[in-house]
Amino acid sequence: MEEQWMPGSKKELMSAIEREFRLLLQVVESLTDAQMTKPDPGGWSPKDNLAHLTEWMNILIGVHLDKRPAHEVLKVAESVAESWDMEIINPVLFERNKDRSIKEVMDDLKQVYEQVHARLDAMSFEDLLTPRHAEDPEKRPILLWILGDTTEHFLEHRETIERGIKAG
Repeated sequence: MEEQWMPGSKKELMSAIEREFRLLLQVVESLTDAQMTKPDPGGWSPKDNLAHLTEWMNILIGVHLDKRPAHEVLKVAESVAESWDMEIINPVLFERNKDRSIKEVMDDLKQVYEQVHARLDAMSFEDLLTPRHAEDPEKRPILLWILGDTTEHFLEHRETIERGIKAG
C-alpha cells in the first residue's frame, strides 16, 4: 500500500492545495460546454465531478472543521449521514446537483474553494495536526480529512475528467 503524502508545513499544504486546484481548473476551463455536460462511462460529466468536489469541500468545512452534525451539513436524513456510505451519499449529492448550470457549478466551486482556503489559512499547522476525533485511538489528524477533501480529491476528479474526455 502506498504511504500517504503529508506536508511538513502549512506553506507546503497550501501550496499543494493551490496547485491541484489550479490544475483542475486548467482542465475544465479548456472544455466546451458540450464537453462539460457529457457523461463519462461512469455517468458523470465534468460538471457533475465539480459539483461533487464542491459538496465535499462544504462537508470539510461543516463537518470536519466546524464539527456540525453531518446530516445538517449534507441536508439528508440522519440515518443516511451516519452511515458515511459513499454508495448512498454520493448518488444523493449527484441528484441534487445534476440539473444545475455550468456557471452555477463553477461559481460555487470557486466560492467554496475560497472559503476552504480562508479557513485553512486562518489555522496554525499545529491545529491541522490535532486529532479529528478525540476518541480516535490512532489520533489521526484533521489534516488527513483536509487532504482527502482537497488535494487528493482534486487530483482524483481531474484524472477522472481527463479519462472521460479521452473516452468521449
